Amino acid sequence: MAFLEVFDVVKDYSGHRALDGLSLTVEQGCVYGLLGPNGAGKTTFIRILNQITKPDSGEIIFDGHKLCSADIRQIGYLPEERGLYKKMKVGEQALFLAQLKGLSKHDATIRLKHWFEKFGISEWWNKKVEELSKGMQQKVQFIVTVLHEPKFLIFDEPFSGFDPVNANLLKNEILQLKNNGATVIFSTHNMSSVEEVCDSITLINKSKSVLSGAVDDVRQRFKDNQFKVRFRGDASNIMSADSLVDMSDIVTVGHQTTAVVRPKHDMTANELIRYMLERVELAGFEEILPSMNDIFLKVVSSSSNQ
Repeated sequence: MAFLEVFDVVKDYSGHRALDGLSLTVEQGCVYGLLGPNGAGKTTFIRILNQITKPDSGEIIFDGHKLCSADIRQIGYLPEERGLYKKMKVGEQALFLAQLKGLSKHDATIRLKHWFEKFGISEWWNKKVEELSKGMQQKVQFIVTVLHEPKFLIFDEPFSGFDPVNANLLKNEILQLKNNGATVIFSTHNMSSVEEVCDSITLINKSKSVLSGAVDDVRQRFKDNQFKVRFRGDASNIMSADSLVDMSDIVTVGHQTTAVVRPKHDMTANELIRYMLERVELAGFEEILPSMNDIFLKVVSSSSNQ
């Protein structure tokens, strides 16, 4: 079931087309990656979703109806440029921001105490924001973003500035929010986190969508028919003059060899396995799929040259 449907959205700024016919569909309860180089149009689209600006044309359907001002209460937005007031106390500011989202002071206090304890920052409640490290400040802003339990969450570079431990903490929280029924837009330049977190993606370049689909399907679409194999036996049995495969990156340790194998002609995985078994003792066989980073670079480069 679609939670967000975007149809042919166009947005111009002083003669510059920031979005050019953007269309996408975000299924309910998924994490949807919004990808693209700087200046591609991602921020413009996020501003439209948050109703900071309006599209010049096109339509956005939000939870079954046309996006309207009342929907802002159902949206949690963590911007790339964080915006906490440095001189305010952490707890005081968190309460203020939570009440802006419609929570009572009582409910906000209970929820904030829970999240502060969960993130290990309870002792910072009465400290000023400026006394917190950047990572601690981002934890506070993340908490405020999710505190009112919105149906729809937008995270713009949520792991920026985090060490690996805290980045993993946030990743797990985002996945838990998804499991609890939230729908998430996840905008990032970190392609490894896309593979770990996102169900589907849209890649925007020069104001247009240039690639969309489920992450697994996209990686399958760009695969290069290569396989990582482990075997025992003489590699020359595979690399004979009439061999049907090319083999590279060959590493032998003890009695076991690891290599990358690529059929010279059309050959299914099962056919390749049979071919290998006739020549060596096969110990491992794995299809090599391109990373999202490789796909990102390839598609952006190709679309930029058009």
